[in-house]
Amino acid sequence: MDYEAANSLPEMFFQQAAQYEDKPFLWRKHGQDWRATTWREAADAVVALSHALMSLGVNPGDRVVIASENRPEWLIADFAIMNAGAISVPAYTTNTVEDHLHVLTDSGAKLAIVSTPAIAARFLPAAKQAVDTQTIIAMEPGPKSAQGVRIISWDDALTTGSPTENNIDPDFDGPDFPVQKRTDTACIIYTSGTGGAPKGVMLSHGAILFNCMGADALLAPLPDYGPGKEVFLSFLPLSHSYEHTAGQFFPVSIGAQIYYAAGLDKLVADMAAARPTIMTAVPRLYETIHARIRRGVEQSGKFIRALFMKTVSLGHQARTAPESLSLGQRALNRILDRLVRRKVADNFGGRLKAFVSGGAPLNPEIGDFFLALGVRILQGYGQTESAPVISCNPVHKVKIDTVGPPLKGVSVRIAEDGEILVQGELVMQGYWRNDSATKDVLHDGWLHTGDIGEIDADGYIRITDRKKDIIVNSGGDNLSPQRIEGMLSIEPEINQAMVYGDKRPHIVALVIPDPDFMKAWASQNDRPFDPDAIVADADFRAAIDDAVGRVNAKLSLVERVRRFNLTAQPFTTENEMMTPSLKIRRHVIKEHFGAALEALYGK
Repeated sequence: MDYEAANSLPEMFFQQAAQYEDKPFLWRKHGQDWRATTWREAADAVVALSHALMSLGVNPGDRVVIASENRPEWLIADFAIMNAGAISVPAYTTNTVEDHLHVLTDSGAKLAIVSTPAIAARFLPAAKQAVDTQTIIAMEPGPKSAQGVRIISWDDALTTGSPTENNIDPDFDGPDFPVQKRTDTACIIYTSGTGGAPKGVMLSHGAILFNCMGADALLAPLPDYGPGKEVFLSFLPLSHSYEHTAGQFFPVSIGAQIYYAAGLDKLVADMAAARPTIMTAVPRLYETIHARIRRGVEQSGKFIRALFMKTVSLGHQARTAPESLSLGQRALNRILDRLVRRKVADNFGGRLKAFVSGGAPLNPEIGDFFLALGVRILQGYGQTESAPVISCNPVHKVKIDTVGPPLKGVSVRIAEDGEILVQGELVMQGYWRNDSATKDVLHDGWLHTGDIGEIDADGYIRITDRKKDIIVNSGGDNLSPQRIEGMLSIEPEINQAMVYGDKRPHIVALVIPDPDFMKAWASQNDRPFDPDAIVADADFRAAIDDAVGRVNAKLSLVERVRRFNLTAQPFTTENEMMTPSLKIRRHVIKEHFGAALEALYGK
């Protein structure tokens, strides 16, 4: 793929479709079976939907919203919108009516493409209130009409529909598709709102193509890597810039197959079926898998536990200080490859070449754990405003406590205050209809990321915190909440945590216990499993206090958590305390628990 010669994302897609034609491309589960859409079938659908959009009055530069879970139609809709010269606007499936209304109103979307009746139930009330949104294309059967909004089925749109029922011009053949340039806006992706109302990030075709080029160069050293050889399993929301680029456009650029996972609860089974070679994921997934593996090992016999711990120990030593291994240790480590590491690999489908971690900082202990087990994790870094990948650890030199060097062609420097600045074609065009916010982060072509970091002698970037998230205590010490939270959540007793203490004398925390630990504790202590009663139990609190104490022993004096509150209510996307990309929304959590956290300073 000649990334530099490509003018647009649809041009790239049609080039690949012409090359791979009848080979399988997009996989979806039907009952117990997986069925593939070929490259040719996907391309035909993109062309048909592009014509339908244009016949419905979508003009170059118009915005079209996609509200759908990950599925083949998502990719087809995305490329069709762009192929018609319009701008794709992804919307999270977890959006409330108010969230959808904000996206529709702010973007001024003329049309929307919606998938399931459940998503439509939250989307339609917003569409009725949005002045500009006149038409909805529904992927699945649902409401036939809505006040002020025309609804057309996906199948009718692909066949140009019934002119009498859908008011589509029956003689519309469609002009030639608009010629697009790399500098044209491809999509507007709304930030997931960790700090307030989402802003629409404008990304050009060139920005995403540039990102794909960098990813291709990064992954080229993987074993047997190449065009037409890779398989992806898509499960992170495609409405997030990370999956949008890394899980959709990048696979297209290398002629990969894409399997669409049925959901997080079925991810393990889907991995076994898809047998992906490359997967993108966020740290929360690795934390969950790490906890599951540890629980399984702890419940095993002494021999299995000893074998597993020796595997982790020797794996770490072999990676960080290979020269220190004796001949006997080398031989044992090779035996453990077959006895332990191969079984771990089988849990991920058996042919995984690399996990790419992004979206939030990965706890180095978690990363080192998987690397020691032979699971390659390449931690990267980016944000929506950079299309999104800025840097990533290379295949043959992983420094798991860093986010690697910048991708090919990306310039990075550190400002005087420690902020990471980025320059290159990957940088956004700005925030949609928000000049003041754009001016806050774009200066002389440099994107001010809002992240604090440093660059080591090898050119690797180390993120120390978010500029806005830094806690400055009353003594003037700058503390990283993400570092402390990551250390807390790695303890088996703790599921999630948020620390607090800006302008205060010391750190306090809100702690959510691990649900499996709560069940085990209730059983062992002859208590009924009532989460709210358990977190109020003094003996249970003492068990959590032990876990916090273990973490405090690893922290500096000013970082230590002096007091904490327990709650059985986890941070989720449903209660809006987490973003769809599984980062905590501090401002929302503070709204719910701020008074309780402040009360800890009075104890």
